[in-house]
Amino acid sequence: MNLQTKPISEITRFTTLDFPDRLSCIVWFSGCQMRCPYCYNPQMVLEDGKISLEELFKFLNSRKGKLDGVVLSGGESTLFPQIELLCKEIKDMGFEVKIDTNGLMPQRVKSLVKKGLVDFISLDFKAPKEKFNIITKTNGYEKLQETLAFLIENEFKFEVRTTVHPDLLNEDDINQIISTLHSFGYKGRYALQKYLHVIPTLGETKEPKNHFDIKKLNNIFDIEFRNF
Repeated sequence: MNLQTKPISEITRFTTLDFPDRLSCIVWFSGCQMRCPYCYNPQMVLEDGKISLEELFKFLNSRKGKLDGVVLSGGESTLFPQIELLCKEIKDMGFEVKIDTNGLMPQRVKSLVKKGLVDFISLDFKAPKEKFNIITKTNGYEKLQETLAFLIENEFKFEVRTTVHPDLLNEDDINQIISTLHSFGYKGRYALQKYLHVIPTLGETKEPKNHFDIKKLNNIFDIEFRNF
């Protein structure tokens, strides 16, 4: 692994929110296959990384005994070709590993899980099938389904989450996602994250004009509402 490679845009030194029941840092990778208009990390999606693996390991060595886990996020962390080696190095340092992913790299996710290189995953379910291409500008819905099915079948610890911009996704859209999750046999946590307006976003998204009514959602399973 070339320690001089710079795949990382930023490092958040400390968080209590992003890895359940763990004190963690967040490693933000550059690059993503998706172009979601509300993305608040446009520089991570469009620009090259600025931080080397050598700098990351130097930081992590200083966090031993202070942090429990490392969150690999982005951008899209699973695009990093050497993510397996990276996860192994991080775990060998005594940290647990969480990955945030859009699910479009199912083979890489499968390999990480099967080799025991990841402890928890947050899977972003961006939109129902009918709107997936519109929101993400990709044709990756089947790959997302493959990742979802694998994690469920292997009883791996993970959560599914969706960012809700009411002008882009309405209650019917979220109910479609809920129905899909139910049909796959998902029994974990479904987190709905309210879009919080920032500038800039990838698609120069405006503040929502529509209202999102959480009372219209199906209560097939518990939903965790974040920032609502």
